[in-house]
Parts: sequence; structure tokens; C-alpha cells
Amino acid sequence: MENNFSLAGKVIVVTGGTGILGNAFVNGIVAAGGAVGILGRNAQVAEERAAAINQNGGKAVALVADVLNEADLEAAKNKLLDTFGKLDGLVNGAGGNMPQGVLQPDEDIFKMNIAGMKTVMDLNTWGTIIPTQIFGEAIAQTGKGSIVNISSMNSKRAITKVLGYNIGKAAVDCYNQWFAVELANRYGDAIRMNALAPGFFLTEQNRNLLTTPDGGYTQRGQLAINQTPFKRFGHPDELIGALVWLLSDASKFVTGSMICVDGGFSIFGGV
Repeated sequence: MENNFSLAGKVIVVTGGTGILGNAFVNGIVAAGGAVGILGRNAQVAEERAAAINQNGGKAVALVADVLNEADLEAAKNKLLDTFGKLDGLVNGAGGNMPQGVLQPDEDIFKMNIAGMKTVMDLNTWGTIIPTQIFGEAIAQTGKGSIVNISSMNSKRAITKVLGYNIGKAAVDCYNQWFAVELANRYGDAIRMNALAPGFFLTEQNRNLLTTPDGGYTQRGQLAINQTPFKRFGHPDELIGALVWLLSDASKFVTGSMICVDGGFSIFGGV
């Protein structure tokens, strides 16, 4: 029986591939049989991860690029195509928050750092759209493929402090639906776009915001746990199943959707 969940023979590029969640994405794709392009700004981490995969019998190439820099991305695309000859999928994993995109409770709401908020919005919104423009063209040349955007609980719920991130991810959701329809209008069911929406997962960006040095929860971390019916944070590996499904032929009639992997956070009313 054919395994539609397999990524064997497929080449997938992961932006943000040098991060914690990106590492899970990369390893999950390789475990499912796919070849992977590990794209990030940290050349050392990208090279180390690619070397480890290749040494263990997988197929990977390190791609160093800023997702807001079109020239970087064009060079990365060319390197990927020179290595593997084609591209079947894209995971838009790059994104996140920055200190300048945070409004603390004691700060004046009418004097927020607008430039900082715009910077975070750009990273999450255009850091998804621009790579899709570059790598999506290569997928179209292959003739069939899947694009997975990374959304967030912040796109649908009012999460305090991080306005720039909230708006950026809400824009990703709008783009996810709009572009999925436009792809279908032009390519039928050959090229699909969907989104994966993680709940609260510990990363280098939020670890100190959500947990204490002794392994307990900060006040903000406890609030997230209280709102999550499973009463714990997610593990990066728990995103792999949904991601591989969206990249594989097992989801070939799915487009424009948002899959929540959140321990119930998005559905819980708090009472």
C-alpha cells in the first residue's frame, strides 16, 4: 500500500531552520524521507545541522540567508537547486518577536515604539511572503508542491504585550487564505498553501518570559498554562506530525487551512 505520508523523493526548504522549532521541522522532514534545505542567518548552526543529517544518511544543505533580503534568498534558491535539482515544498518557519516590539504593562499605550512594532510585523509578515515569492517560483517549476506557513495563537487571540507579533501573524493568516485561493486559480490542486499554528512552545526567544531558572513558571507562563487545557507547554517534536501531513500527499485536498497544535489553547474559554 502506498504511503501517502512519506516525503521520500521530495525536497523541502525550511526558513528559520536554525531555530528550536525549525530544528524539529528539519528533523521531521528528514525522518519522513525528504531532503531538506536548512535556511537561517546562523551559518555555523545551519552547517552543523546539515552535516549531521548527511553523516547519518539523510540529505541536507545549509542555506544562509535573511528572509527579508531577496538577493540572499535568490542565492539560497540557486544553491538548493544546484544541490537537489528541484524544490517540492517550503516551510516558512522564520519569525518571532523582539524587545522593541513589546509594550510592557507600565508603559504608555499611546507612546508605544511604532518603529519597533513595524520591525516585528515586517519580520513575520514579509518574512513569510518574500521567501514564498522566491522559493514558490521554483516549486511552480517542479509543477507540484506544498507551502506551510507558521501562524500562532497570537493571530486569533489578544495576547498582551506583543502587538507587533500579533499583527504580523494575523497578516500571515490573511495571506495564507488569500494566496491559497490564488494558487488554486492558477495551478489547480498542484500547489497548496496551509498554516500550522503552534500553541505555547518553549524557544530561546520566550524561555525567560515563561519559565524561571529553577524550572517553574513565571506569572506569564502560568497564565499560558492556565489557558491550555493540557496544562503544559508543547514539545517541538509534537509539531512534526501535522507538518509532515501538510507537506505530504496525504493532505492533497487541503488548502488555505490553519491547523492548531496547541493543547486546546485556541478553544478554551477560560471557565
